[in-house]
Amino acid sequence: MISSSLSQEITALHADICSALADPVRILILYALNEKPSNVSALAEELGITQSAASRHLNVLRERGLVISQRDGQSVVNMLADSRVIQALDLLRAVLTSKLKNQAALAETIEPSETE
Repeated sequence: MISSSLSQEITALHADICSALADPVRILILYALNEKPSNVSALAEELGITQSAASRHLNVLRERGLVISQRDGQSVVNMLADSRVIQALDLLRAVLTSKLKNQAALAETIEPSETE
């Protein structure tokens, strides 16, 4: 049986982290920040998005506690709050890759006459 504490924890996880990861651009931002801390202009340029879009995405990631910011002179440098988020994303990508490979293998077993 699922406990109420597990249910509450899953609800909090969904509200905090899953919603932050719902946009692929935010995931790309996390991977970029894993490579090196960056300011919003550098992130926007690297990802090929506008600075305002990068700023909005960073704001969501900061609100959810996945990114922290530090002032460095006149610039604000963004960095991962916890590098384990990249490990979690890598694990999810591995699951997706495995799923896609299994689906491709299954599709190859179906003969063309079966699909017509």
